[in-house]
Amino acid sequence: MYLKKYLKQYKDKKIKLFVDMDGVIADYVFDNAKDYDKKRPLYASIRKLESVSKMPNIEMFILSATRKNEGIDQKHWWLDNYASFFKKENRIIISREDNDMIETSVLKARYLKEYKRDDSIIMVIDDDPKNLKEIAKTNDDVILLKDTVLVD
Repeated sequence: MYLKKYLKQYKDKKIKLFVDMDGVIADYVFDNAKDYDKKRPLYASIRKLESVSKMPNIEMFILSATRKNEGIDQKHWWLDNYASFFKKENRIIISREDNDMIETSVLKARYLKEYKRDDSIIMVIDDDPKNLKEIAKTNDDVILLKDTVLVD
């Protein structure tokens, strides 16, 4: 797995790994984003991330957005059922409805910009190049990884 090899270079550092949900651990449901209970788990990626979560220097987070407030509970339900190793206190699920429908990419970049830094390495895994590009604009200290790092 490419990600594990990548993480080995920082084995002596604390790593905070922020993982997107849609397209990374949950399959898209075309034109039905609100029905999170119908999203298919991407088990290969989930298994790999669960393995990574057991590494002593890794702290895992979900960094996801939802169009409507009701999606927050749906995403928590999904995580509880398919990827419960993501601790509840480390699940950042941002509602676009509560943020004037601002684009997901901007909300994620803003969250990471405001995230309190310590001496940890911050990494993000996302499948959407738009999100990664927006995060890069305001977070030059974040290591950005496309979801393909989870593929062997």
